[in-house]
Amino acid sequence: MIYFDNSATTLIKPSGVAEAVAYAVNHFGNAGRSFYEPALLANREIFKTRVEIAKLIGLDDPLNVAFTSSATESLNLAIGGLIRKEDSVITTVTEHNSVLRPLYLKSCDIGFIDCDDNGNLLIDSFERLLKPSARFFICTHGSNVTGNITELQKLHDVCKANRITMIVDISQTFGVVPVNISMADIFCFTGHKGLFGPQGTGGVIINGKFDFDVIKTGGTGVNSFEAFQSKNMPDIFETGTLNGHGIYGLRKGVCFINETGIDAIHAKETRLMKMFYDGIKNLERVKIYGDFSSESRLPIISINVTGLTSSELAEQLWEDHSIATRAGSHCAPLLHKRFGTVDLGMVRFSFSYFNTEDEIQKGVSALREIVKSLG
Repeated sequence: MIYFDNSATTLIKPSGVAEAVAYAVNHFGNAGRSFYEPALLANREIFKTRVEIAKLIGLDDPLNVAFTSSATESLNLAIGGLIRKEDSVITTVTEHNSVLRPLYLKSCDIGFIDCDDNGNLLIDSFERLLKPSARFFICTHGSNVTGNITELQKLHDVCKANRITMIVDISQTFGVVPVNISMADIFCFTGHKGLFGPQGTGGVIINGKFDFDVIKTGGTGVNSFEAFQSKNMPDIFETGTLNGHGIYGLRKGVCFINETGIDAIHAKETRLMKMFYDGIKNLERVKIYGDFSSESRLPIISINVTGLTSSELAEQLWEDHSIATRAGSHCAPLLHKRFGTVDLGMVRFSFSYFNTEDEIQKGVSALREIVKSLG
C-alpha cells in the first residue's frame, strides 16, 4: 500500500509512538488522582508532553496546554465557552465543519472572508467585515483542501488593534510548518495528523487570559467540594480521566518533531509535494486546486480528472494501484461551493515525512495510466 492520506491521519508514525501507548496501557494509573507510583508516573509523563508541545509552539508556560480528544472537541469547547449569540464573528469560506457547525449552533452574526480562484483568502476584506459587535475571528491556519497557508501574523495584528480574540485551527499545520504562539490568542490542535500521535488526542493552547464558560464539567481530581469546576488552565478543558495512554504516545511524536526539526520536516514534505505536482501538472484532464506559487504551503494536492467523479478516481487508485487517497468534500462545504465541486468532490493526495520519492513516482505513474485509459 502507498499511503497518501496523511491529512486525514498519519498512518506511519515515528519509532516509539506505538510502543509508548502499549507501555502506558500496562503502567499508567489515573493521572492526578493519587500518590502511588503508576498514578504519579502518568502525571509526570503527561506534564512532559505539555512541555514538548510548549517547546514546539514557543510557549513559556506548559500549563497553558490543555488536552482534549481532538481538534473538533477543542474548537467546540473554545467556541462554546467564549462566543455568545449577541457577538459578531468573522471567519472564512475555507473552514472545516469543526469550526462552522459550532458557530452555527451559537446563532450569532457571522461574516465570511472569501477566497480567490486559487483558494487564497482575500484578507484585505477583513476590515470591511468589522462591526462594533465583532469580538472574535476564527480561521484555519492551513486548508485541508488546497494546502494553502493563511498569513496569520497580519490578521492577528488587525485583531489586536481592534480588540478581537483570534482563534486558530492548526489541525493541518501543527508539526508540519512552523507555528508560533505569537500568531494568535487561542490554538486548537489534533494529535494524530502532523504531530504523529495516536487518534483520540488533541488540545487547546492559550496565549493570554480568557473568561471561558465551563462547557464540559465533572471530576478533575482537584477542588472536589466546589460546586463549580475551576476555570483555570488546564482544568477547564480537562474534565474526566485524561487519555494518558494516547498522550504518552503523542509525546513521542512531538519529541520526534522537536529532535528532527520542523524546518527539516517541512523541507522534505515540500520536496515530495513538488515532485508529485511537477509530475501531474501538465496531464490532460487533470484539474489541480490551490496556489502552488508560494514556497510555504502544506504537502497537499487536490485534483479532479475530467470524466471521473472523485469517488471513481479514488476507487481506481486503490483497486488498481493500492494507493490510499481521500475523495469527497473533506468536511469543507463552503470551499467546495466556492470551487463549484459540491457534486464532484475532489481527490486529495497528502504527503508525510515518511513517504518516499519512489512512492511519489508510482503515484504519478498511476495517474498517468488512469488518464491515458480515458482516451
